[in-house]
Amino acid sequence: MKAVILAGGLGTRISEETHLKPKPMIEVGGKPVLWHIMKIYSAHGIHDFIICCGYKGYVIKEYFANYFLHMSDVTFDMERNEMHVHQRYAEPWKVTLVDTGDDTMTGGRLKRVSEHLQGESDFCFTYGDGVSDINITRLVEFHRASKLKATLTATLPPGRFGALELQDDKVRAFQEKPKGDGGHINGGFFVLSPSVIDYIDGDQTIWERDPLERLAREAQLGAYKHDGFWQPMDTLRDKMHLEELWQSGNAPWKAW
Repeated sequence: MKAVILAGGLGTRISEETHLKPKPMIEVGGKPVLWHIMKIYSAHGIHDFIICCGYKGYVIKEYFANYFLHMSDVTFDMERNEMHVHQRYAEPWKVTLVDTGDDTMTGGRLKRVSEHLQGESDFCFTYGDGVSDINITRLVEFHRASKLKATLTATLPPGRFGALELQDDKVRAFQEKPKGDGGHINGGFFVLSPSVIDYIDGDQTIWERDPLERLAREAQLGAYKHDGFWQPMDTLRDKMHLEELWQSGNAPWKAW
């Protein structure tokens, strides 16, 4: 099974980092968040990835072209112009990097990689800037049992600020980053039939608008409810939160 990951956006709300690199290449624990997402899928046996590149896509290409340099100890023999890699930390991955354009919308990016999905009965699709402790195996099973064209992960938005419990003008307790108002949102982590690509007109089609809305009207869009950990990396605050979780040794999304 293949997983398509969107990795071409500008990431304007975290411009402190994205002026140098695409958003999925911002690091958490010394590894790009894109790597963390791929590890989540890989932990569930999905090792074939199609990365939709756009803004500064060459940074992603260079990362995978030099993967051993990033992940292993190396010795450079300058006299002989040789490089020796020690303790090769390889992944069982096949990674296809496709330039889907700097200004292409989310739906357009998916349509541009359609040739790499020919012959697939279904595939995974997600954003390159969010991590979760979602069980991908169960998600895929849910989708296949539904026999629908598309399944999205319905999740609860994380709270961004701590809340106060007040009584008579006094603080009685603190609640750290409570969940949202109880309404589920689109958390990505889709499983799709290739037929959904027919719902995408072209480069300017936003996946979350007409294609998903049309699938919903046709009762072809399932919702896999995930009430566990889910965290996008939209801002520098989000990045710091993920870094704190990783450094604590208890990162919820680490399934490997």
